[in-house]
Amino acid sequence: MRPATVTAAAVTTLVGAGAAAVAAGRYAGGVALRVPSDRPLPGESRLTVHATAAGQISLTRDLTSLRPGTWGLAGPGGVHAVVGPVLEDVEHSADTVVRRLERVTGGTLDTGARVRITPQLHTGDPASALGLEYRDETVPGELGPLPAWLVPALRSTWVIAVHGLGTTRAHTMNLMDFWHRMRLPVLAPAYRGDPGAPRPRGGLGHLGDSEWRDLDAAIRHAMASGAERVVLHGWSTGAAMALHAADRSELREVIGGLVLDSPVLDWETTLRALAGARRVPAALLPLAVRAAKGTTGVHGDRLAEAAAPDGLSVPTLVFHGPGDRVAPWSFSRDLAARRPDLVTLHTVRDAPHAAMWNADPARYEENLRRFLVSLV
Repeated sequence: MRPATVTAAAVTTLVGAGAAAVAAGRYAGGVALRVPSDRPLPGESRLTVHATAAGQISLTRDLTSLRPGTWGLAGPGGVHAVVGPVLEDVEHSADTVVRRLERVTGGTLDTGARVRITPQLHTGDPASALGLEYRDETVPGELGPLPAWLVPALRSTWVIAVHGLGTTRAHTMNLMDFWHRMRLPVLAPAYRGDPGAPRPRGGLGHLGDSEWRDLDAAIRHAMASGAERVVLHGWSTGAAMALHAADRSELREVIGGLVLDSPVLDWETTLRALAGARRVPAALLPLAVRAAKGTTGVHGDRLAEAAAPDGLSVPTLVFHGPGDRVAPWSFSRDLAARRPDLVTLHTVRDAPHAAMWNADPARYEENLRRFLVSLV
């Protein structure tokens, strides 16, 4: 074969391999960021229901089913239930664990059903789930109208609660009774990609990089509805959205404080974790990061700037722990160490991503109460 022919063949092979790599990277990035995602996050393994009895449920024994605290159970066909602590003094086989069954809120927990643990305790709305008076609101968002719940109360400082990865705004109901007891109005908006909200451009989530503008719209809506100040309480990407808003919003001066639960503080690390959890081969992870940046226009340095210690200007309470496999706790630990004047970190052990409250609700709420009392 002539040298020119060999060179041409080699170039063609390289171009083909490069195109294949780009395509694979785009696929991997899309798998990690597609909206909505119906796959569990890392740590949310599937469990089998072995038996139920009055106030009890027997589940497959593993680290997930042994977690301390209060959790939701979700399964196909609208199955949803709430389970409490492990019942150590109840007879069970070596491969099962028995937990207290608090209530079944949807479907039927049949023997053999496959379920997963979720931090989301409630379904429905604040009235049907909690008996709280609320109003359905519409927030004018950048891409279109955003549904929201408003639970009214007496204070002029409002909480704007923003869910994160793997959940919906129903996750915010975990704390609505608590906020209501503190007489704090709560606005819980959906954002792009959520049920009832506009789809993001390209159908991919941006881990808060664009979604924060929907939170910005919610701040405007709250101020137009009577709020004088707001506290932003975000889980996961909702926490990243709160940081972006505190750094970039034209209304950032009305933000009195931030509560960050399992915050996504490093975009690339979380993208890699999501892609890996969704079975993207390790060799494709660097390509997934590059492709996601190119496809979505996301720049990790914007999040780094928003979460930079020198950029923080309001009191910030962080709940996070070393069991988080999606948003590493080390970033929160470093942030708190560098800004002890503004940032308080409460380390939560034995809790996966965005489930710090579930592991120890009483301790979480007491720390949150102390923080909020200083702001309202």
